Amino acid sequence: MTFSAILFYILAAIVLYGAVGTVVSKNPVHAALHLVLTFCVSAMIWMLMQAEFLGLTLVVVYVGAVMVLFLFVVMMLNIDIEEMRAGFWRHAPVAGIVGVLLAVALILILVHPKTDLAAFGLMKDVPADYNNIRDLGRQIYTTYFLPFELAAVLLLLGMVAAIALVHRKTVNPKYINPADQVKVNPNEGRLRLVKMQPAKPQAEPELSDGLKQEGEGNT
Repeated sequence: MTFSAILFYILAAIVLYGAVGTVVSKNPVHAALHLVLTFCVSAMIWMLMQAEFLGLTLVVVYVGAVMVLFLFVVMMLNIDIEEMRAGFWRHAPVAGIVGVLLAVALILILVHPKTDLAAFGLMKDVPADYNNIRDLGRQIYTTYFLPFELAAVLLLLGMVAAIALVHRKTVNPKYINPADQVKVNPNEGRLRLVKMQPAKPQAEPELSDGLKQEGEGNT
């Protein structure tokens, strides 16, 4: 076994640890930090496969921007962990079935005779002027254009879900319905002007001669 293969298995084990930690962590911040670890180690695997552009993009875009935004959102939201976990066991059977089906599908793909596991290994030596960014763009916008658009739709759904979390019902919601604001009649006293008499400053009481002399002596 070569050094590259040993390094790959070590990085893959760390990726699995980070993924499991993201799912099972009770604290949302700890889950986000586990996901950051998963992204960083996945970028190392991309670098090991000589896909430098994908590795750098994963670190700069996801770790440097998306995950930082996730952390800010998680810390700003008043998430009730107990309320979120209230329906965990109710949805656990469906989640378990989906996980088993996904695992079976992956195993069938890997054990298929036409599946060449060697093709998933390290890339072969390429010329010095090889540009993998050009090949990546060509593959994305030709062969994998439909999955690329579906991924964009999934990101849009994630944005909608985040907005729904922010505007969920709370004990004391600070939310104003714009429709109620539009229905207000300006002629029904939205603003009331109150006329008040100006207050005159009161004159300071005069000090006695003894207090004046005492004050001058202190100065």
